[in-house]
Amino acid sequence: MIKYIVLIAVIAVIFWMVTGKARAAARQAKEQADRPAERAAEDMVRCAHCGLFLPKADSVEARGVRFCSREHERLH
Repeated sequence: MIKYIVLIAVIAVIFWMVTGKARAAARQAKEQADRPAERAAEDMVRCAHCGLFLPKADSVEARGVRFCSREHERLH
């Protein structure tokens, strides 16, 4: 009789540990999803046509000048 009680207690402890780790992992994943993505600082440039500031990687370069779009490059 005692060995069955001990067996049930061991199974209950193992179940409690496994579900606790699963809940902790789910909570951590949710916290990471809620946190905004951290981005590295990036150089900003100004469009030669309209004056808009935008990240250098998103700009269009033509004739040594930066633009916010191909349309503004064409209009300049």
